[in-house]
Order: sequence, then C-alpha cells, then structure tokens
Amino acid sequence: MIFVTGGTGLVGAHLLFELTKAGKKVKALKRETSNLQQVIKTFSYYTEDAQHLFDQIEWVNGDILDYFSLEKILTGVTEIYHCAAIVSFHPKDRQTMVSNNVEGTANIVNAAIENGVNKICHVSSIAALGKLENGEPITEKTNWIPSKKNSGYSESKFFSETEIWRGIEEGLDAVIVNPSIIIGPANWEAGSSKLFKTVWDGMKFYTKGVTGYVDIKDVVQIMIRLMETSNFETSKNQRYLLSSENLSYQNLFSQIAEALNKPRPKIWANDLLLAMVWRVAAFWGWISRKPSMITRETASGRNETHHFDGSKITKTLGYNYLSVSESIISTAALLQKDMT
Repeated sequence: MIFVTGGTGLVGAHLLFELTKAGKKVKALKRETSNLQQVIKTFSYYTEDAQHLFDQIEWVNGDILDYFSLEKILTGVTEIYHCAAIVSFHPKDRQTMVSNNVEGTANIVNAAIENGVNKICHVSSIAALGKLENGEPITEKTNWIPSKKNSGYSESKFFSETEIWRGIEEGLDAVIVNPSIIIGPANWEAGSSKLFKTVWDGMKFYTKGVTGYVDIKDVVQIMIRLMETSNFETSKNQRYLLSSENLSYQNLFSQIAEALNKPRPKIWANDLLLAMVWRVAAFWGWISRKPSMITRETASGRNETHHFDGSKITKTLGYNYLSVSESIISTAALLQKDMT
C-alpha cells in the first residue's frame, strides 16, 4: 500500500495519476473540505479514463498535524510519498507555514517509524538549498545558511528536510527530491501554473533573474523510479536536485507568451520598481483587507542569477529531462484548451 500526502496539489495529483495508471494500490490523505475536482481535472489532461483511475484511490480524511490519526492511517502502508506543504510568501502566513510544514513532516516521520514503513520519498525544494553569489551552480551539497533574506517558505522547507534526516538517523529509509520551479498544468490560479495564466491575461513586466525549471512529468517519474526496489537501495538516504535548465524570467515569459500567442512582456521591472510595487501592493492590501498579490518575498531576488545543477539524477538513473521549451508548449496548449 502506497500513501500519498498533498494529493490535491500539483505534484501530488500528477503522482496519483502515474501511480494509479500503473495499477498501484494507493491511499491518499485529504481534508474534509478538500476539493477533489482538480485531481480529476489533472487526470483528464492525460486520459479519457480519468474518473475510473480516480476511483481507484482510497481517500482518507485527516491532517498531517494530527499524529495519532496518522499512526492509524499508516497501518499496513509500505511506502510514503510526502508531497503536502503550505506554500505562501505572505508575511502573515510565515509562522503558520513554518510550523505546519515542519511539524507535519515530523509527524509523518514518527508515524512511519512507529508503523515500520519501508521507505519514504519527501518532496522538498531548491528553496531548502543555499545560494551561491559567485556564479557557481547550486548542487545538492550547497548548504542552506540562515538569513533574514530567506523566505518563510525556504525556512519551512529546510527545517522540514531536517526532520527527514532525523528520521534517517533513527532508522527510516528515505529519498529527498529538491525540484526547481515546476512547469505543468494544475490550478491556473495558484502556484507555478499561475505564471501561464498571468501571461494569458496580459503580462507587461519582466525581470532579468535566472533560475532553474523542471517539468512536472519529470518530477513524478523520477520520484517513482527512485522508490523502485531496483534503485532504492543505492539511492536511499540522499537528496536529488531536479532541474532541467536554467533560464531568465524574461526568456521564460517570452516563450510562454509565444506559445499562447500573446504579446511578450516589454517593460523591465528593475529592483527599484519592484520595491515600489510590493510596497504599494502591501498598502493596498492593508486598505482592502485582502492579501496582496505581490509581497517583499515574491519580489525579492527576481533580478538575481542562480544556476542549478540537476545532473546527479541523470548520472544516478540515466534519466534525461524534458526540455523547458517542450514543457512550455505542452502546458500552454492545455491552458488554451481550458480557456476556450
């Protein structure tokens, strides 16, 4: 029995599709208020048999913050994919996000050890890695350094990872994946998929920063392959940075615009302009009592250059990533289909 947390998110939904398609017996955690329609929607992008595959999932109500319910749910489970995490870049959510992500991961680890779960795949992020200022590529060995400049999300993912490493010291077998920005179809109003919707709606500004990108199909395929018995014994208790290519935001937005037949962003948002924008957005959010779309954390570093080296997984599994251009074209086609 495979147990999946975060099954309604981008990674979790695509993972559930691949697992059910392969005929795996899957149990997925959800809240009572979870909207499962997005999961079915994700399945429908790849098959006409979406409802049938969805019906193969055993959904269980619960919360990763409730240790005792997790202990019961994990009875009979042999492997776990831990995809659940709050993602927010709003200052008001920082403490809640850090507490939820770290405590939730600690509970998963403890309940897994208590139930003798054989192995776990933890979805971390490049946000849990350090940043290099000398232009050298960031790898799995680049240490995260505490700093006031780190986002709350970065802090939450780093300390969540430490819970996995703690579990490994206590006898748990695990693999950790650290994806860069994930490209793929999901809720067009949330997460990285919103980049496509923003360009669709008309994006006028771009930044010159550089970061890494990876296709959602690569992420879930690599996760599954790492957990396969033939690979797990040599891959366990390690982390794997997943990144296909490094692109500037300007290049990315231009490619998305071209794939969507929309105008390319033409105005460079330099650091001064970004600083003004997030402050105005914060003020307007305070006036309207609604969360601002742009915050200090989302604006910070958008003109910085960070290169990520995702080659370890290629050397380990012989895995070849999809190109970013392929990812953009396929994701844009699905958005266009949804919008028409």
